[in-house]
Amino acid sequence: MSEKGAGYLRVGVKNGGCAGMEYVMDYVSAPDAMDEIVEDKGVQIVVDAKAVLFLLGSVVDFETTALHEKFVFSNPNQTDACGCGESVTIVPAVAG
Repeated sequence: MSEKGAGYLRVGVKNGGCAGMEYVMDYVSAPDAMDEIVEDKGVQIVVDAKAVLFLLGSVVDFETTALHEKFVFSNPNQTDACGCGESVTIVPAVAG
């Protein structure tokens, strides 16, 4: 995931894993036309247009401990997660 010249971290979801969905992240040089750009505390993240309703209200943080460094999602739309922590069940937020 280390691409020189990439300007944004793009987050989304895809079908997969035993719980049904997985969070995905990639670096992109520019957002797609329909993507959302979210800014907080001077950091901009691009949200895949197809994932907006699944990620609405989410907080993405970067956690560092003695054992790991990783992104952590706190998603109010997540209803379950698999035992291994690789996939989640997410119910899309109601638009409106």
